[in-house]
Amino acid sequence: MDFQWILDGFTEGLQQMTWLEGIAVFFGVSSVYYSIKENIWVYPTGIISTLIYVWICFQYKLYADMGINAYYFSMSIYGWFVWTHPKVGEKVLPVTWLKPSGWAVSIAFFLISYLTLYLVLANFTDSDVPYWDSFTTASAFVGMWLMAKKKVENWIFWIITDLAAVPLYFYKGLILTSFQYLFFTVLATLGLLAWIKSAKAYEAR
Repeated sequence: MDFQWILDGFTEGLQQMTWLEGIAVFFGVSSVYYSIKENIWVYPTGIISTLIYVWICFQYKLYADMGINAYYFSMSIYGWFVWTHPKVGEKVLPVTWLKPSGWAVSIAFFLISYLTLYLVLANFTDSDVPYWDSFTTASAFVGMWLMAKKKVENWIFWIITDLAAVPLYFYKGLILTSFQYLFFTVLATLGLLAWIKSAKAYEAR
């Protein structure tokens, strides 16, 4: 691995970074940290970051990602409500695993989202990365939905999203955001391990 290339890219990203992107990155990283800890602050910090990225993605013609950040906002409101209203007898909403039916719904959700987004981007926008942009957006759609339900598997979809987003944002010139997603990949892996442990602890009660 060429660490000098990575260092040069990060330095370039810092030089090109706007104050608005810096704020979005800060709150985005904070949101992922709080989600790993199952802390309700995942939602207010995430809302700030997503609202900023709606504007940034519009400026860079990442229309699907702009849409997903708007979706993040609405799902954050939903997740905030679900996390603070656990079932009767539960102090908090527990972390649980998807059932086979849940996997089927998640995969169907991904495929329908991907196809719909691609057709819209390819036919009704000037996006130059419709396949790529649609893929990251569709996988993130599922990840955000599963996180709101506190399902372990949400982290699998986030890892997929983050790995695909790293080269996408680098290609678009949003260098710091690209490195943010590289960092998100590491955090998502840690989140997966933490939530597996939490789900096992709940099952063992």
